[in-house]
Amino acid sequence: MKTPVTSLLSTLRWASGALLSALALSAWSQSYPAKPVRIIVPFVPGGGVDFMGRLLAQKLSESMGQQVIVENRGGAGGVLGVEAGVRSAPDGYTLIMISSSYPVSPTLYKLTFDPIADITPIILAATGPFVIVVHPSLPVKTTRDLIALAKARPGQINYATSGAGSGVHLATELFLYMAGIRMNHIPYKGTGPALTDTIAGQTNLIFGSVSSTLPLVKSGRLRAIAVTTAKRIAAEPDIPTVAESGLPGYETFVWQALIGPKGLPRPVVDRINGEVTKIIAQKDMEERFRQEGLTPSGGTPQQLLDLVRKEIDVWHKIIVRAGIRAE
Repeated sequence: MKTPVTSLLSTLRWASGALLSALALSAWSQSYPAKPVRIIVPFVPGGGVDFMGRLLAQKLSESMGQQVIVENRGGAGGVLGVEAGVRSAPDGYTLIMISSSYPVSPTLYKLTFDPIADITPIILAATGPFVIVVHPSLPVKTTRDLIALAKARPGQINYATSGAGSGVHLATELFLYMAGIRMNHIPYKGTGPALTDTIAGQTNLIFGSVSSTLPLVKSGRLRAIAVTTAKRIAAEPDIPTVAESGLPGYETFVWQALIGPKGLPRPVVDRINGEVTKIIAQKDMEERFRQEGLTPSGGTPQQLLDLVRKEIDVWHKIIVRAGIRAE
């Protein structure tokens, strides 16, 4: 049986150990990063996630005084790169750039990790819309026109995507579901060929990124009818949103965020979150984002986790309803 004295000694030993651990963690976090940090981008070079990863790596290198490098590890819709990242040591020297394709993975692929429990959320960096663009020969100028035409010609309008299960595919399927219409899906191996055939009139429309579609709209090769976000975009404020031009309640967006493996120390999370928050508020970054049709985001790790949880549920329902399978 413990006496009051032994209980007191036990409590003091525990408190001393906790204090020493806290001091050691504080000293370690103040010296972080002490060596190069890598950001795993789970896609091949050249896409939107790679763009964001490299932009943040450059800025973080400048602000933290330590080199931050990008490592591209593509495959399986981003799953292979994320898997490598979440299995890394939770020491702050391996981060992972994820995107709006991340919450799609649990339904399309057999994961070897838990997409919620095996990560440490850090920060949502940016969000942006898809732009619905149609070939000029399609007699529609608004979302309302497109829905009416699809109802009049069920299954006769062809929409292109960058592949089955891609963000473009899911955004379109959500649109079809909410509008109660049917169109014919034409999947391609990438955005480039999908856009090429839409320009040629082989397909009728595509939900594309701002950076890839607006030049084509300005040259007259495609017509923009709406953006998929809740608000219009600064890069092209005359293009209405889907919700205001014919389909109330519709909203979807692309996003990029930073996460780490499970157990990432809180001081590291706070440091990276704070650095990225400052970076995306810089004037030159705002302009870079505007050119890409992106909006700086930020926020807390919990807000990012809430977004991932919500989208896992939303896209699971759409994927099952539409019978979508990974290529």
